[in-house]
Amino acid sequence: MEQTAEGDLPAAIVKRADGIYFEADASAVSCLSAVSQIFLSSAYFAGLDYAVFTKMLYNCGPDLPESLRGKPLLRFADSIEPFHAPRRGLYKTFKVINGEAEYYFEPVFFEVPDMPPQPARLNFDEFVSDMWVKGIRFGIDAPAVRDVIATGRLARIIVARRLNAMPGRDAAIVEVSQDIHRSNAPREMSDGRLDLQAFQNRFPQVKPHVKLLRKVPRAPGVRGFELSGLVLEPPVPKDIELTSVAGEGTVIESLRDGEFLLSAVEGFLSVDPGSKRISIGPKIISREGVSARTTGNLQLTGEYEEFGDVQEQRSVEGGNITIHGNVFGNINSRGGDIVLSRNLMGGSAVNVDGGIRVQGVASGAVLQTKKGEVALARAESCIISGTRVVIGEASNCEIMAEEVVIKVAEGCAIAARRIEIVHAGPRKNSEMLLYTLVPDTSKFDKKIAELQPKVAQALREAKSRKEEMDEITGQTEVRNYLTLATRVRKREVTLTPEQEPLFHKMAEAVGPSLRAVAKISLAMKAAQVQQEQAEEEVTKVQRQKTAVMRGSRCSVQLLTGDVLLRTMSFVPDGPAAHDRPAKEVKAKVRTAVPGMEKLFSGHVGPIDWHLESD
Repeated sequence: MEQTAEGDLPAAIVKRADGIYFEADASAVSCLSAVSQIFLSSAYFAGLDYAVFTKMLYNCGPDLPESLRGKPLLRFADSIEPFHAPRRGLYKTFKVINGEAEYYFEPVFFEVPDMPPQPARLNFDEFVSDMWVKGIRFGIDAPAVRDVIATGRLARIIVARRLNAMPGRDAAIVEVSQDIHRSNAPREMSDGRLDLQAFQNRFPQVKPHVKLLRKVPRAPGVRGFELSGLVLEPPVPKDIELTSVAGEGTVIESLRDGEFLLSAVEGFLSVDPGSKRISIGPKIISREGVSARTTGNLQLTGEYEEFGDVQEQRSVEGGNITIHGNVFGNINSRGGDIVLSRNLMGGSAVNVDGGIRVQGVASGAVLQTKKGEVALARAESCIISGTRVVIGEASNCEIMAEEVVIKVAEGCAIAARRIEIVHAGPRKNSEMLLYTLVPDTSKFDKKIAELQPKVAQALREAKSRKEEMDEITGQTEVRNYLTLATRVRKREVTLTPEQEPLFHKMAEAVGPSLRAVAKISLAMKAAQVQQEQAEEEVTKVQRQKTAVMRGSRCSVQLLTGDVLLRTMSFVPDGPAAHDRPAKEVKAKVRTAVPGMEKLFSGHVGPIDWHLESD
């Protein structure tokens, strides 16, 4: 046939004596165009290698044989042969259902005029060409079709199938470090026993430059094809960037083995449940609450922020502790602040060195700090102690502090150096008791009493020495010499040469007396110095006593019932009056003891009392 002559072949196809070839560098589009041109010109490829044929047209199916790789020409058929109309008439139509082409194979015959039908056989290569012209250009099941044609049996089979596109793989972020995993095993104590109330490592801590996460790049899908050869593109895989999970304290680096999220600093790892961002910093952040199920009891080395609740009988020990949920357990801080954003119900908040703030309600709780301020919006039936206590509303509470400032106090027992209350009164069966802490000044009084005899003794000694000196200087010879010597020294009298020997003779006569006067004068001055020193010590101790006494006061603007105000003694240079266990605080302010001076009792105010210094 003329169209198969070598010079008439379409581009991408090469005809040689040993077969038909595709140019290896030809594009799939050019190969498709060339094949279609051959088939539509009533020809077919004899000895067709359908696998190589499909690979070149659609880049689909098994890889090319090793013998064909890297060669400029790829053999896929023996020859190009004409496809005559009588032969084409042997092939029937097919039925397509859900991407599958169904064909019914049965005996075929040539129709010859004036002769009975002549038996014929189908040919796979012709079948491919006929299917192409009828619209089936992809997915022929070559082994099945060859088998049914070879056996000549009756069969209704699927001769071609659509190839669905295969989805790719979305990009993913995977963990690469065990350091970011918690250990919920029971914590081992120093004696080898297990603490079943605490976990080994609930809050992971990482070093700098540790690989935490790795990005697994997305992988494209594999395109599919309709029976018509139309391309079915797979959905584009989703991408994800490490920036979406990179929080404070982390850094993204592209390394030889991929893109990683690394720790930039040493600290505690936290994951935001909403954004899923990983952050590393000095503060421990938890959002699951403190309970037997989630964390157990916590003993922490860094700052701690909890967004959940702290359940009953659970404890949190650390520094700079912030709880955003309700607290039913115990919070213990070695320093910094304890901040409770909601309520403290029946638990405790104890701080060694720092403040305590409860923004909600504290009820039936213990709040104590050795050094710091306790601030509450409302407190009910609580034991509270600290350097300074500030409360909006307090009822049935026991409070000890250096300073107490309350807007409304009902049925409380309060002891402090400085008390400032706007409204105060009893509540049901609870009295309103106030105690102004008054310093015990007995040690100062004792010291002054010890110094007074020293002052008196030095005064007597100086007076006695003065009398001795006056007795000597009152003698006539001594008095005359001293008078003359004074006038000579002041140049009021000028001695003549004849008078000078007489003056020296007078000096020799009173010399012993003058030496005695000088000795007594030194003793008198020493006594006066001792007197001044003793008096200065007395004054110093008195100033200290006055300074210690200054500052004790109590002020209540409005009384809403009976209020009792007493003094309560404390040792100034001892431990802080409020630094005592909660039970002692309660007993101290609820129990009257001998020696307490009643300062006020009644329901008509205001109260404005302060300690007068001596």
